[in-house]
Amino acid sequence: MHSSNPRRPLRALLTVALLVLAAGCTGPSDPGARRPGTAAAAAAGPQDLVPGTAAPALAALYLQPLDWKDCPDRPERPAGEPVAQCTGLKVPLDYADPGGATIDVAVSRIRATEADRRIGALVLNPGGPGNSGVDRVVWGWEDYRGTLSDHFDLVGFDPRGAGRTTPVHCLDDRTRDEWTSTDDPGYDRGRVLADACQARYATLLPHLSTRDTARDLDVLRGALGERRLDFLGSSYGTYLGALYAEEFPARTGRLALDGAFERSLDPVRMNVEAAAATETALRDFAADCAGRDGCPLGRDRAAAPQRLADFLDGLRAHPLPAADGRRLTATLAWNGTLDTLYDGHRSWERLRQALDPAITRGDAAELLALADGANGRAEDGGYSTAADAFAAISCADALMAPGAGDLRTDRAELAARAPLMSRHDTSAALFAPDCRSWPYRTVERPARIRAEGSAPILVIGSTADPVTPYPWAQRMASNLADAVLLTRDGDGHTGYDKSGCVRDAVAAFLVDGTLPAAGTHCPSA
Repeated sequence: MHSSNPRRPLRALLTVALLVLAAGCTGPSDPGARRPGTAAAAAAGPQDLVPGTAAPALAALYLQPLDWKDCPDRPERPAGEPVAQCTGLKVPLDYADPGGATIDVAVSRIRATEADRRIGALVLNPGGPGNSGVDRVVWGWEDYRGTLSDHFDLVGFDPRGAGRTTPVHCLDDRTRDEWTSTDDPGYDRGRVLADACQARYATLLPHLSTRDTARDLDVLRGALGERRLDFLGSSYGTYLGALYAEEFPARTGRLALDGAFERSLDPVRMNVEAAAATETALRDFAADCAGRDGCPLGRDRAAAPQRLADFLDGLRAHPLPAADGRRLTATLAWNGTLDTLYDGHRSWERLRQALDPAITRGDAAELLALADGANGRAEDGGYSTAADAFAAISCADALMAPGAGDLRTDRAELAARAPLMSRHDTSAALFAPDCRSWPYRTVERPARIRAEGSAPILVIGSTADPVTPYPWAQRMASNLADAVLLTRDGDGHTGYDKSGCVRDAVAAFLVDGTLPAAGTHCPSA
């Protein structure tokens, strides 16, 4: 949330910063943010933490003390297990005015489990944009148990606009129900969301870009006492990591970017590429289903994808009733189906189990539950902030205003490359999210990220990723001045959780700095 009195605490921080800088002593955060056996092993001083060009007010924020406390909302752990800790990090609302209003960024951590082997902090971003890094550490840190948790404090944060950091929650739950479910072709989702966000967050919307978050990330690096940033980003988190390297190349430590999301193309063109990858996943699932006993799509592998699309599209005219008075519309069913495909073949059985009662008996419950999960809808009808944050951050990052001629070309290519999944709502496939009515017109434009002068970066791409297509990883690695591409052969979004080979490579890079050889391929687990 915005600070109720932002200037008084900033003045106090500024006083502390000036005293520390004058004394030349170490920063205020935990010591030990260093690599054993290197010149960096000495405790970092202010000159190591604060960019030389930072104004005094901004320098104060780099050196702020972090008041760690046990997170109030955390899972119960057996005695002796690490306990998640949480804190807040003050950053400028507007980096053009670092002495002005501040916002509080929510941060969490799990301390390194082997204190004598600790290297420093590893910052995690789970993607989205809009997913909670705080929750990723508090509730999901065991996904990194082992080499990474032994050597690093695992640190997560909620980017501005998401989770507990100035959360953007534009639509009330009733409006969100309509927004996520309607099949009305005249319903303007982009306009409805834009008007609601403008009414509630007009002063915040211009400050939600990934470039702003990259600057927050560097302030976090300083407050953690780290000379350089070690970072593991997934999906959208790869764009954040790459942009950080572009903004702060001399501050990059070891950055591992899994499931590359890169913005060198117009967003509509990117959505066409993403739709084509998702269409492939849809066809693969349906064909596999047809080869199994009891598949509700029949036994013809070639015809099964069309049968699935026809069923989902048919819900526009004949939605299925649900027990709680809701209806399973085509929009809901498509969202639930496509979201479940994101995890690759590991989720196919779950999707078959949801489709079977819907197709054979008209029972919408399971497929509606998948849709609710995709849309962030809880059992009580409340929604998370993830969907609004996704739109607000995406629209702050990319201008979406194609000309009529360009749009005709894009529609034709979409129909050719993703005819099944785009037939229901072509605009939703092209404009995801729809920023055409967004009140804040971003200055950001598609561009290749070079990050000249950065440390080597590890980029990971999966050959059949249905969300961030493999060519995006190839482009990101090629565009970066110093990067190696690690390829996972397999389906599903991102590779770290789907391949022991990828996990080992990531650990070797982050802990020891060992990059895989160019051209290395990993199998899926």
